[in-house]
Amino acid sequence: MSCRIERLGSEEDFVVLRASGRIHGEHVDTLRELVGQEKGGVAIDLTEVILVDREAVRLLALSEANGIELRNCPAYIREWVARERTRTDAELSDPKTGEEHDIEDL
Repeated sequence: MSCRIERLGSEEDFVVLRASGRIHGEHVDTLRELVGQEKGGVAIDLTEVILVDREAVRLLALSEANGIELRNCPAYIREWVARERTRTDAELSDPKTGEEHDIEDL
């Protein structure tokens, strides 16, 4: 089974991207592009996602850190995303000054 991503408009300036199947490698770039095309608020609905790889989790963690809502996130993905956010937050801050860097700086 591969990944399928549907765009669901819910409100005027808000869209839900519903993913299903397995999110890995090539699907991460597609999901990143779809999120980047939206002008308003975005949520990613993960109800029907059955498997993700590390690259997908990184994208979900960075997306959430940038204000994108993760809806109906399975428990194992939620836990992995939380660990990735903790690790990423540590990488994004300068240990000497505490200054935070933008994701684009990496």
